[in-house]
Amino acid sequence: MATPFLSSEEYDERAHQLYNEGQFDEALDVLREGLTLYPNSVELHVGVGYAQLAREEFAWARRSFEQALVLEPEHEDGLAGLGETLLKLGQDEAALRCFRRTLELGYADDIDLMLQIGRSLFREGSLRERTEMFEEAKGFFETAAQQVPDSAEAMACIGYAQHRLGDDDTAIGSLRRALQLDGDHAEARIYLANILYDQSEFEAALYHFERTNPDDHWDELGIWRLIELKRSLYRLEENDPELKPWDDRLAELAGDLDDVDTILMELEPRSGADTAPAAETARGQLELFGSLLSSLVQERQDDGVTPEHQIIVSDGAEFQGSWEEIVRRMRDQTGNPSHSMQEFMNGMSQHGFRQTGVRIPTHDAESFLRGSAVAGLLRIVR
Repeated sequence: MATPFLSSEEYDERAHQLYNEGQFDEALDVLREGLTLYPNSVELHVGVGYAQLAREEFAWARRSFEQALVLEPEHEDGLAGLGETLLKLGQDEAALRCFRRTLELGYADDIDLMLQIGRSLFREGSLRERTEMFEEAKGFFETAAQQVPDSAEAMACIGYAQHRLGDDDTAIGSLRRALQLDGDHAEARIYLANILYDQSEFEAALYHFERTNPDDHWDELGIWRLIELKRSLYRLEENDPELKPWDDRLAELAGDLDDVDTILMELEPRSGADTAPAAETARGQLELFGSLLSSLVQERQDDGVTPEHQIIVSDGAEFQGSWEEIVRRMRDQTGNPSHSMQEFMNGMSQHGFRQTGVRIPTHDAESFLRGSAVAGLLRIVR
């Protein structure tokens, strides 16, 4: 029942709090109640748009943002929200017009808005493997950094974009600058550690990994790498107490299933997957590629050349190359070459989960292949 004693600002504030807590349905109910009393409130229409966007109701989100912009055509949050929605609908040029309009209206000094727009472009570039999206994202991140030169977040975001554009040396410099500005910026430190690992700078990578906590990590890749670095460089035993917090976090992430995964687990046979706890499963994975780092270190000492990786899938077929090249070749030979690598990994992950009950990450090629090894779908030779 509507409460006439609340102002539109109070409705917006309540909904915003619910939104930040991830209670999108409840936030939407509050906003709609507010709109029954204040149908011309731009902020409430914008709030509805963001709640619908979070619920992936893109057509409805577009309608809500457009209603807000009819009432106030130069509303910066409405333009940013509409732009993000249009990206989701594949209307990239229209989305970019919305984003650039915020610059034309003088909102470049709104660092939060610039970062929000940059992140939406970055996410979409990652999903669709679109280099131009990373270029656009970097531009908005740089705009934010120009306005607030001491913003560690803006500098870190620039580093992320530079990395995705293939400019790793510059990315490393940007991420180190971000850490100079804020030594507690865990996301930047983890990202930097992974880039250094990819460049075979294992000691430097471990230096940064060790300055993070298990709860700072939200994907398995960095933890797998940290554990293997510790075991290889410090000669730690498998059950060393120093590794336990990282094993626990790895198990926690491996068990973080979404609703669809949970339903599938209830409906599909698990092929004995539940006989091994998640931490032991992760350990089994580490054993599969446990010699990787040592071989890389030895070959780097011998001739400075990092070897290619090699995997063997269940039917005996072998694939060699970088992690990305292996996934691409698997897609071309066993999947649909017209699909993006992300689409291929998503499909294989769902199929693997139905077969084994093991969740396979898909956010990058390396973690996808290592997760597939955990599930027993392939073996990593090196």
